[in-house]
Amino acid sequence: MPMVASMSRRLLIIAHTPSPNTLALAKAGHNACLGEAAGSVETTCLSPFDVTATDLVAADAVIIGTTENIGYMAGATKDMFDRCYNAWLGHSDAMPAGFYIRAGLEGTATRRALEGIYAGLKWRLVAPPLILHGAWQDRFCEDVADLCLGMAAGLDAGIF
Repeated sequence: MPMVASMSRRLLIIAHTPSPNTLALAKAGHNACLGEAAGSVETTCLSPFDVTATDLVAADAVIIGTTENIGYMAGATKDMFDRCYNAWLGHSDAMPAGFYIRAGLEGTATRRALEGIYAGLKWRLVAPPLILHGAWQDRFCEDVADLCLGMAAGLDAGIF
């Protein structure tokens, strides 16, 4: 079910949430964008299963959250790119973008894959990749919240 915040510029968070912990990450990122610090940015959080090409084209910035599965991005995230990549080519150039990876191991292959996809789409990575690796830590939610709020505040201020 989509979660939506206020209005004006649009931030799209695409978060794969197969577990309570990954759902907590998505909620932390979205909730951070509901406060005054995010300004008047409209924030929507969708599952990669629910994303259509139009959702991203209508956004001003994107953050993708994925898990690392068998040393690569989640199949749900890969499926989204398989469905939407060609429609996004040439329609989302210079899109301010970020991503986070919930990795049980190191997240390196997933990071490289996402960086390659972002480069192919000509998206601008405006924050360092956030890799949340190892055993679960409650601070992971704060890290994702900071990433999302930074993007929203940057959009609101006209930085991105």
